Amino acid sequence: MKKRLIYVIFPAIAVILELLPYGSVLNFGRQATDGSIGYFRETYSYFDLMPFGYGHFGCLITAIMTCILLVLGVLYFFKGWKGLRNGLSILSLIAFIISLSPFVLGINFVSIVGILISLTLIAEYIFSKFILTE
Repeated sequence: MKKRLIYVIFPAIAVILELLPYGSVLNFGRQATDGSIGYFRETYSYFDLMPFGYGHFGCLITAIMTCILLVLGVLYFFKGWKGLRNGLSILSLIAFIISLSPFVLGINFVSIVGILISLTLIAEYIFSKFILTE
């Protein structure tokens, strides 16, 4: 049963990181008085709708999938069904792939917190698929 705790720890860490207001990045342009354009960076929580409204869909989808991963991890912790472990591995891989969507927009749209979220999701996949097989 102690092995199953890892299926709750990684999604819980990811959800905590997603709640921080430093994960999702938007870059806005502002014209200066001399006519040049300067860019400024604003960061938001993965659960914030502001990036979603500006077409940055991956963060909110990743946050929702991580919450589902957390619920499945808690269910697997208490029940121990093998089908749940398979679902955890598949969902964590899909969430990891979607969490890489800021890289499509450019390196300026990536934050350290976003990279940590991606790392926790891939760690969840690696542990559920290869390391912790019961």
